[in-house]
Amino acid sequence: MQPYIKWPLFALLIIAFASCKKNDYLVGGSTHNPQFNGTTYEYLKTNPLFDTLLLLIDKTGMQEEVNAAGTTFFAPTDYAIQNYVKKVVQARKRLEANDENLVFEFGELDFDLLKDSLRAYLFGEKIERTGLNETGQFFTAKDTEQRHISLREDPTGEYQTGGLTIVPEYIYFSKVIGAVDPVDNSDVPEAERDLRVVAQTTGILTTTGVLHVLSNTHIFTFATEPK
Repeated sequence: MQPYIKWPLFALLIIAFASCKKNDYLVGGSTHNPQFNGTTYEYLKTNPLFDTLLLLIDKTGMQEEVNAAGTTFFAPTDYAIQNYVKKVVQARKRLEANDENLVFEFGELDFDLLKDSLRAYLFGEKIERTGLNETGQFFTAKDTEQRHISLREDPTGEYQTGGLTIVPEYIYFSKVIGAVDPVDNSDVPEAERDLRVVAQTTGILTTTGVLHVLSNTHIFTFATEPK
């Protein structure tokens, strides 16, 4: 397992240019051919950012579900899984044991219990940018829970190019708490805020489905850090 990735985080940030071709996928502020001649699992194997995710897929026996025809996968990166292991599970166990030096590793997870957690990122239909809008809609994940997915502008990230003001658009992947939050949800009480994450890479088309990659800041399962 390689939980500590040394790549600079900015290399994976997404800016949705207004001039992007609808048939391209977005990564690092540039457009790329979206087609990958292989399965979703095979694509993940081409990038060390998914080493731990691949281990999780293998240990939960989920490879066939990830590669099922027509499936969309909002993939958590190794960072997201490591955030869960260290910031959530290890932190909880330290509190329970009253031992700030307690160490918990990925290999100690109960992988049978994490099957549905991984299914929460899998959808039995193709979800692409061209079919999304600001309002968004609910999609049922393979764990039977619903996730709200939308394509929203972020005015805080606007920039100038060629004399034009460009407002980037991001795919938001959300676990809704109550009602769907606005983009700026700072006025929503913390306990009522949606748990949401931006997709940093979107629109990779494999031979088995669609792949979007979630931000490195995400915590797998949307778990919250103990306080």
